[in-house]
Amino acid sequence: MELDGRVTVVTGGTRGVGAGIARAFLDAGAKVVVCARRPPDRPVETDAGTAEYVPLDLRDPAAADTFFAEAVRRHGRLDCLVNNAGGTPHRPLAEGGAARHARVLELNLTAPLTASLAAYEHLRAARGSVVMIGSVSGTRPSPGTAAYGAAKAGLENLARSMAVEWAPEVRVNSLVLGMVRTELAHLHYGDEQGVAAVGATVPLGRLADPYEVGQAAVFLASDRAAYVSGASLLVHGGGERPAFLDAATVNKER
Repeated sequence: MELDGRVTVVTGGTRGVGAGIARAFLDAGAKVVVCARRPPDRPVETDAGTAEYVPLDLRDPAAADTFFAEAVRRHGRLDCLVNNAGGTPHRPLAEGGAARHARVLELNLTAPLTASLAAYEHLRAARGSVVMIGSVSGTRPSPGTAAYGAAKAGLENLARSMAVEWAPEVRVNSLVLGMVRTELAHLHYGDEQGVAAVGATVPLGRLADPYEVGQAAVFLASDRAAYVSGASLLVHGGGERPAFLDAATVNKER
């Protein structure tokens, strides 16, 4: 398999998008280490193997340094870091207060920077890569999750700067995700009817599966993307249909 013998760390890899990414890397032949503050409810595994779980709070730079050093000691190398840990509750700006919004920025922007810096020398030794998990919220207005959108915008820019500074030893790319169906999808889209209605707004007619995000991440980590760095790959099912098309009173499809 294309990632045989390679070692990947997936932050926030115990559930949702992160678990889907971890499973895709396992199926590609990689050894996978997932980290998060809390253990998974069940092992992250496929027929190809099981991801190793290590607890880690990425708000602690010293703990991150120790985590990556120990991962390399156990497995001999580090080939890819997938910065997936993140997320946000729905919180209008005027209702949160600066401190609460700052915590969203810390989780979605500062934590990936912390992890990347802690992993850098190990990735450099292996001529590896970093994959940032971004969001369309960073490229369009994000009402109700404005701090999250701002963090994801910053993350994409950070990745491009890292790609220049760390070349040629370390490639850095971003996946810019649209809506993904995870076990927490109901918090954002409602019940099954709400999920289906939201999925119908996507040109491909549905939300993404976490494993599909993982397959895109595997591509960016693989030798097939050897000349891809500083790129942002859109994984959003075609994006969002412009609202004016439905509001206009002309040029309607019959």
